[in-house]
Order: sequence, then C-alpha cells, then structure tokens
Amino acid sequence: METGTPQVLLLLLFLPLLPPLRASAGSLHSPVLSECFQVNGADYRGHQNRTGPRGAGRPCLFWDQTQQHSYSSASDPQGRWGLGPHNFCRNPDGDVQPWCYVAETEEGIYWRYCDIPTCHMPGYLGCFVDSGAPPALSGPSGTSTKLTVQVCLRFCRMKGYQLAGVEAGYACFCGSESDLDRGRPAPATDCDQICFGHPGQLCGGDGRLGIYEVSVGSCQGNWTAPQGVVYSPDFPDEYGPDRNCSWLLRPPGAALELTFRLFELADPRDRLELRDAASGSLLRAFDGSRRPPPGPLRLRVSALLLTFRSDARGHAQGFALTFHGLQDAADNPAPEGWAQTPAAPLDGANASCSPRPGAPEAAMGGAVCWLREKGPRRWGLRGAPGEAGLCGTAGLEGWPCPAPPGTLRLRV
Repeated sequence: METGTPQVLLLLLFLPLLPPLRASAGSLHSPVLSECFQVNGADYRGHQNRTGPRGAGRPCLFWDQTQQHSYSSASDPQGRWGLGPHNFCRNPDGDVQPWCYVAETEEGIYWRYCDIPTCHMPGYLGCFVDSGAPPALSGPSGTSTKLTVQVCLRFCRMKGYQLAGVEAGYACFCGSESDLDRGRPAPATDCDQICFGHPGQLCGGDGRLGIYEVSVGSCQGNWTAPQGVVYSPDFPDEYGPDRNCSWLLRPPGAALELTFRLFELADPRDRLELRDAASGSLLRAFDGSRRPPPGPLRLRVSALLLTFRSDARGHAQGFALTFHGLQDAADNPAPEGWAQTPAAPLDGANASCSPRPGAPEAAMGGAVCWLREKGPRRWGLRGAPGEAGLCGTAGLEGWPCPAPPGTLRLRV
C-alpha cells in the first residue's frame, strides 16, 4: 500500500473544514435508509444471529441464556441495548460493531463479531478489496496517526473527490464514483480495524477500504432527492466549536417528514433551527436541553432550511436525521408533531440531555480513552514491559480502549 507525499501527509494532519464541492447533488446513490445510523451499529435492531466469517458463522447464544456473562437480558431490563429473549446480534457496550456470545471455541473466546451488510450508516458504501495494483480508489492518498473517518472525508472533499476510503486504521484514499465500477466488495467484518485517531470508529482493514461519500458530515448541502439523511458537521466525529452550518431540503412534494435517529448536543447554546425556506419563519428549534420528538416530525412546507450553530466549546456527538417528501399535505391528517408557519410553541417538556460519557479514564499506549467493558479485557502491550494488565473497569458509558494490532482481548 502506497502512502502519499510528505505534502499530502502534512495536509491530512492539519486539514481545515471545507464545504463539499458537490453538495448540491445530494447523495450519490440516494440509498434506502439503513438499519443502523451509528457507525458502530449500537442502534442495530435487526435479526442477524450468526457471527461473521472470522467467527466461522457460529450461531449466537440467546441473551436470556447468558447470565454467566456480563451482558444478558437480565442486565438490560429496560431494553436500552436491545437485549431480550432472542439471539440477534447487538452492540450493548459501544464496541466497534455488533457482536454476540457464542459457545466456547477452542481458543476459549466467548464472543464474536457479526457480519451485517445492511447495518451501516447511509453514505457508507461498504468494505472493498484494495490490492494496490491498481489501488481501489485512484485519487490522492495520505496517512495519519490521528486518522478518523471525518479527517479522511475532509481531505477528499478538499481535493474535490466524491469518495473517501479509510484503510488499516491510518491510511486515507480518495476516488470517484467510476472507481466503484471495478471495485471488489469484501465482507463487512474485514473492515474491522480501529481508527488510530478514534477508538470508537472503524477505518478499514489490512488491504481493505471502508468507502464513504464525502457528503457525510459536511457543513452545508442542497438536497433535492426524494429522501436522504442529514448529519451534523464533522459526523461521525463530534462536532467542533463555532460551527455555523446550513442545509436546504427540497424533496419532491408539498410537505416533509423528519425523523431524528440520533440527537446529542452539548448544551443550550448549541442550537438546530428548522425554518420555512420560502418565508424564513421559524418552525421548530432544538438544543442541548430541548430535544426533538421521538417520532416523525411533519412539516407543511415544500422547502426546509436547517441551520446549526455551536458555541466556542462545541464537542458532542451531534445528530442524524432522515427526511422524505410527502406528495400532498392535504391528503394527510395533521397528527401530533405537525409544525407549520407561524411556529408552534416549542415543547419544553422533553428537556433531557444525554451527558458526555463519564466513565473512568485511563492512559494506555499513549492514548486517553473512556472505558466500557463486557468483562475483564486484558491488553498485552508489546515493547512495554510491566504495562500489560487489566485495561479497566467501567460503567455504562464510554468508549472501548484502543490497542496495538494483535493484542489479546478477553471478554467474559
């Protein structure tokens, strides 16, 4: 795998946030909505119940029969993690992708990752083989020890490309839609290496590219497709400070329907506004203390302007919302959740905010991370005698710890 020139490497490490050059086109493929909207599949509620190829396709154990392990239906009485009397793959602890417990293998491992092709965020095109000759994505490339998905997306947006691909945890490649015509898909579980710059994201694998459309996490857009997804700026990274972004939604039809799949703003000074694009009238506003409704939000406008502003502190997961056009608003009764001009009073009853993860922190291998464990997880740090040991204990919040490739992980 070739790396970029020193100039490209420097650019990748210190990229400014630039708007996408092709934002007006919307999504390249106008994909149908995925089962998953978080990069690691924490919201997956599908019915896959076998592990991926590296797990030899083993059947998953039922969650109500795993009381001997740290995660079971008994440990999730409210159903927050989607556990229950079934054996479907889930990600209850914020790991890098959905997994399940399996019967003990010869290696003594009690869990395996699941291969769920439909479980990815819209705008993620999948895992592809990169043989290097020729490269799967033909544009410029670079490497970074601080690589995240969004770092690569910004780099390729700046270069004017439609696609961005992450590989081996630290490499970024850019390309065009035409590159996909000769692309060779790979199993989703082949793209399972943690990004060097973010322990909760995946950045491809060895000889495997995780490919994204560069519109993901952009700060502006003009969307005219019948349906689509709008992500907060910098997604799937946390949004940064002093963001001032806008998106114009103009799907065919006389009205729109929005559904928030993810919403986490840091405080009341980080604000998302929904306005009638024709009149500029404010329809709804949401912030860190005023959340959107849990179900669909229908708006009697044909064009909607979304604006998002963050304060000087910024930094939270942000939001992901799906939208689609409704052909005739008059044919639909006005259920709860309709908004129209003039703006309806803001709903202050639903004023809860998810706090930032507060689990203990630990410095492992030079990186600081929040810990979330299925059970004891032990890391053998090569070249660091005396540092190997229990990575940490944790509560319900936080990220898994990063570790050098090949280190041993135990989940009980």
